[in-house]
Amino acid sequence: MIDFQLLGEVCREPGAPGYEQRIREKIIKEITPYVDQVKVDAMGNIHALKKGEGKKKTLVSAHMDEISFIVTHIDEDGYIRFHPLGGFDPKTLTAQRVIIHGKEDVLGVMGTKPIHIMKAEERKKMPEISDFFIDTGMKKEEVEKKVLVGNPITRERELCIMGDCVNAKSLDNRVSVYILIEAIKELADVHLESDIYGVFTVQEEVGLRGAMTAASGIDPDFGINLDVTLACDFPAALPHEKITTLGNGTAIKVLDGSTICDYRMVSFMKKLAEKNDINYQMEILPAGGTDTAAIQRYAKGGSITGGISIPTRYLHQVIEMAHTEDIRATIDLLKVCLQNITKNDWSFQ
Repeated sequence: MIDFQLLGEVCREPGAPGYEQRIREKIIKEITPYVDQVKVDAMGNIHALKKGEGKKKTLVSAHMDEISFIVTHIDEDGYIRFHPLGGFDPKTLTAQRVIIHGKEDVLGVMGTKPIHIMKAEERKKMPEISDFFIDTGMKKEEVEKKVLVGNPITRERELCIMGDCVNAKSLDNRVSVYILIEAIKELADVHLESDIYGVFTVQEEVGLRGAMTAASGIDPDFGINLDVTLACDFPAALPHEKITTLGNGTAIKVLDGSTICDYRMVSFMKKLAEKNDINYQMEILPAGGTDTAAIQRYAKGGSITGGISIPTRYLHQVIEMAHTEDIRATIDLLKVCLQNITKNDWSFQ
């Protein structure tokens, strides 16, 4: 089962990189009754500790920031210019609503030059971020009462259910935030040998920054990162370009653009998925990095690290889509991994 209300609330809360206050408050409220300790480090990562027997330390991460923008200029007519925080697909921004988080939340719409007045060569050109501005419907004097340079900007989209899928802004990576919250709740009364650190990280979209700090501070023996991955399972993609397919199960990461997962962790996850009848597929993502790399590298002696990924369509666009069965399979695989992680033979073979 999926708690659609909670997933929608987690997706809705703003959390631009470096400005994660509101989503952080939401997560802390949800997890505090189910863990032994909650703290926020100097960078803003949430550390939720469920104590085991203390034999080992396992870090499970899900980044809570979302691709966003930041105000850089307000012109004489009140139009707002901005800089991206994270990577966007610019062609999807046209006429989309956003929220500027200033002295109060201000709605705006992404504007650009209309096709009616474009020259022939302009029509052939793909839009760039610099082509866009934000229109709030207010003159400069009114805008400046509510908005300042340096205010973050997020997308405005509610979660909806489409067939067997959910569609929302910020499924990257709020679906993983939701999954980690649910796993923490479902394991609250389960005895675990390893100390489990559920870490909700900041600033992943701008360089894995929060996970570096968290991994260095915790120094885990094991690491499992939760993030979305590309599902290019639509007509425009060739079979070998799909990466993953919605509805085929959770994805066990082999590698991405920033890391090669420990083959022992990959094997461990595969064996548990098969033993527990959890649908899975293998993920080889040739470009794009995740917090998996930071955990693997920034533990003091390195850590045995892998990733569980949620297949997602339309990543880094205005909306994203994931399959409910893949979400549930990810929760199930994460839970059995945490229950068995100290029982596995981790020797090199």
